Amino acid sequence: MSGKRVLLVDDDREFVAANRLVLESKGYEVLDAHDVDSAKKKALETGLDVIVLDVMMETNQAGFELARWLRSQETTSSIPIVMLTAINQRYPLNFDKDEIWLPVDEFFEKPVTPDDLLEAVSKAASKE
Repeated sequence: MSGKRVLLVDDDREFVAANRLVLESKGYEVLDAHDVDSAKKKALETGLDVIVLDVMMETNQAGFELARWLRSQETTSSIPIVMLTAINQRYPLNFDKDEIWLPVDEFFEKPVTPDDLLEAVSKAASKE
């Protein structure tokens, strides 16, 4: 699959750089954002096929809030969201996707293997 645009949103720049290489090796065009404000701007201004989103950035729930915001915007409401996070390691509350509070298409715990990331992004990018 090539030509699909993916936005990686994570404040861990090394994590973004490593996953950028994985995705670009399979033909994805990768954009990145390291905070909520830049993620919102890029999501609104750029035609995206998938958003890969962390939870704990500026706050411990920034990614949850961003996912709900993305779903509330006409231009971003249907973009598939893959959440990659370590939040369940920090807070043993067993977060998972939910239509209202956590409206994401896939939810993965970090660390995620390159193959699992590619499979999740490919699956999300193929949704219409």
